[in-house]
Amino acid sequence: MVASVPHCAKLAVMGVVKTLQAATGWLELGLADEALAELESLPTEARLQRDAMELKLVAQMECESWNCASDTARLLCLKAADEPMFFIRAAFCLHETGDTLAACNWLLRGPKTLFDMAIFHYNLACYLWTLGEGPRARSHLKQAITMDGSFLDAARGDRDLAGIGPLP
Repeated sequence: MVASVPHCAKLAVMGVVKTLQAATGWLELGLADEALAELESLPTEARLQRDAMELKLVAQMECESWNCASDTARLLCLKAADEPMFFIRAAFCLHETGDTLAACNWLLRGPKTLFDMAIFHYNLACYLWTLGEGPRARSHLKQAITMDGSFLDAARGDRDLAGIGPLP
């Protein structure tokens, strides 16, 4: 007897779910390369789904594959333009590739909800300081620290903010 199409589709979905669970497990074990290999075994259509792409981004960032991660993060931004963390991650990855101007521009094109996030102001301060825009960088750093005091300690040890001067 030949399996029905709905049954085959259900099995395919179960296979995708198991693969995503396996990739998550590899990430939890700190084995990002294994997670990426697991995700590569997915059919192309499944690899382009948001869940798979989010796992892929985490794994790429853990592997410090910044160029690949920036591509994945930007695709996620296009898929979910209302998700601020995708823009934060895309900008961070671009900055890590050395393209800080693109990082700054990408971050600024994100959803307006970013302006309510301390990490947005902190990362923008880092990018602006790196680009030589001191007054704007200091303003955003002050905003980040006002919103979340833990960014004061982070700023003290952040190589991107070296030389920014006295912190509030």
